[in-house]
Amino acid sequence: MPHLHIEYTDNLTGLDERQLMTELNAVVCAQPSVADEADVKARIARLSNFVIGTQPDNRGFVHVQLLWMQGRSEQAKKEVSDGMAAVLRRLTPHPEGIMVQLSVDVGDMEKASYYKGRL
Repeated sequence: MPHLHIEYTDNLTGLDERQLMTELNAVVCAQPSVADEADVKARIARLSNFVIGTQPDNRGFVHVQLLWMQGRSEQAKKEVSDGMAAVLRRLTPHPEGIMVQLSVDVGDMEKASYYKGRL
């Protein structure tokens, strides 16, 4: 915890996956409620099968979902969402002729059902 899931369409060639994950992790780690940077786990999926709307030609997207333990304020959620959106705007390629959508979703994991262990 926290878990960072990133998906993007494969028509956004040139996206530096490692840089994107590193910078998004840094935004999350900057939150005072994140005590240990090693707890932030990011993964990324490049999507080759996708449809956007009813006229999907020349469209792409990057979507980021952050799941972290419940109890954080709405202000903290907004700050991390805004910070991740700024990273997306800066690092997402915008190939000519492609309409690119960016989205960020910050959600809560429930303490009662979440397990975390270390080996």
